[in-house]
Amino acid sequence: MKHEIIITAAGHKGTLERLQNEFTALKLWQAPDRDAALKAAAHLRALAHFGHSKVDGKLMDALPKLKIISNFGVGVDQIDLEAAKQRSIIVTNTPDVLNDCVADCAMALVLNTLRKFPQSEGYLRSGFWPTRGPYPLATSIGGKTLGILGLGRIGEAIAKRAQAFGMKIRYHNRNKKSVPYPYDADPVALAKNSDVLLIVTPGGAGTAKLVNAKVLDALGPQGYVVNVARGSVVDELVLLRYLQEKKIAGAGLDVFEHEPKVPAEFYSLDNAVLFPHVASATVETRKAMGDLQVENLHLHFAGKPVKTPV
Repeated sequence: MKHEIIITAAGHKGTLERLQNEFTALKLWQAPDRDAALKAAAHLRALAHFGHSKVDGKLMDALPKLKIISNFGVGVDQIDLEAAKQRSIIVTNTPDVLNDCVADCAMALVLNTLRKFPQSEGYLRSGFWPTRGPYPLATSIGGKTLGILGLGRIGEAIAKRAQAFGMKIRYHNRNKKSVPYPYDADPVALAKNSDVLLIVTPGGAGTAKLVNAKVLDALGPQGYVVNVARGSVVDELVLLRYLQEKKIAGAGLDVFEHEPKVPAEFYSLDNAVLFPHVASATVETRKAMGDLQVENLHLHFAGKPVKTPV
């Protein structure tokens, strides 16, 4: 007999298929009456979570038997961890399996933002090369200082790649780490000492608008911002204004505050490279994330310790 679970939202196709094949699944986002569906599911003890929907104390209270929330992804900022802790609910995520892909994407954004490869391709495709001559010179990354805001597993993977490109590394965390990189006491100091500020912190209330006008002022008109963390970590409207007014040199963004909605003013900026949240978007990585999400659920139902508790 299959164990019963709730799935909060549509997510990775292969993982959804596994969840529905290996468990008896209530698809909450498809329920015509959400409250009635939750009432009928009050006896269930496992929830699989995707996307940007909130898993808050109210939802947990509607599921009084809930014992595990298995999240697809590293970020758990949509889950109220304190509410889960108060109710003795285990929360799991999918760390490590996406480190390399996110680090690759971060370096792609650094390269594309400083070297303006997307813009130069557009220049060629528009037929400007024969009529206007060579594309304007861009900026090298070799010798530049990369300031990593959030030197966790992904941040360390980025640092290794950046060093291979000849970049120097600095970082800021809440606490110092035993790493061979200079440490800055706060984001302002890190920005002041960096050519490229790369954001790879967790999301949530603790980091909301952490990169604000003070940080961007410290970065200055020759500095660049790259964000592969969460859109909420940056004061997005301030960043937009600083790009428009050339108060910073450029930005490479994979995440946005209200994605998939992106302020249209970003689209016309020549000093911004924009990705639609694709840092972990490879077939291999998404499968590995889904496998880990499903494995945590099976371990829980087998009475064994979960693999990746938050």
